[in-house]
Amino acid sequence: MAVEGLAPRVLYHVGPVEVTTTVVYTLAASGVVVVFALLARLGLRRGPNAWSVAAEFVVEHLEDVMRDMFGRDPRPFVPLVVTLALFIGAANLLGLFPGMKSPTADFSTTAALAVIVFLAVPVYGIGTKGLKGYLKHYLEPTPLLLPLEIISELSRTVAMAVRLFGNIVSEELVIAVLLAIAGLLVPVPIMMLAVLTGVVQAYIFAVLTAVYLSAAVRAKE
Repeated sequence: MAVEGLAPRVLYHVGPVEVTTTVVYTLAASGVVVVFALLARLGLRRGPNAWSVAAEFVVEHLEDVMRDMFGRDPRPFVPLVVTLALFIGAANLLGLFPGMKSPTADFSTTAALAVIVFLAVPVYGIGTKGLKGYLKHYLEPTPLLLPLEIISELSRTVAMAVRLFGNIVSEELVIAVLLAIAGLLVPVPIMMLAVLTGVVQAYIFAVLTAVYLSAAVRAKE
C-alpha cells in the first residue's frame, strides 16, 4: 500500500495539465469496472460464469432496493447507481494492493462523484416530472422554504463527498501505521476489515444516490 499523504503526487505533465497519481488510479479503477462488465457480458452470452453471477447479484439487489424506494420501474436509474457502486467499490479496494492508493482517498475524487449525483438528481427529476413538476417541490409547502431546500441539497452533496473521503483515508492511514509498526502479518485482519468497509461505503453511496433520485422523481406534481 502506497502512503503519499493527502495530496496526490504529480507523475508528469501533458502540456499545462498535471497527471497525478489520483488520475492514474482512477483510470485503473475504471478499467477494473470495464473488464468486469465485459467478463459479465461474455458470461451472459456463453453461459453463466462467476462474473455474470456477481453482476446479476449486484444489479438485481440494487433494483429491488430502488423499486421499493421509487414505487415504479427503477431500470432507467439502474445504470447510474450500479456504475457508481462498482466504481467506488473498485476504487476503495485498489488501495489494498501493494504500491497503489485508493483514488477515493483524494477529496477531489469523492467531490467529483458527489457532484455527479448533485447534477443527476435534477436531470432525472426534470426528465420524469417535467421542469414545472420538478421545480414545484422546492416551493412546497411554502416558497419561503426555497433557500433551505437549496442549502439542503448543497449540504448533502458536501456530506457525501466528506463521508466517503474520510472513511477511506482514515482506513488507509490506520493500515499504513500498522504495517510500519507491526510488519505484514499483524495488520492482515485489519485489511480484511478494510475490504468490508470499502464494499459497504460503495453500497452506502449508491443507496444514498437512489434515495436522492427517488425524492426527485416522486416529487408531487
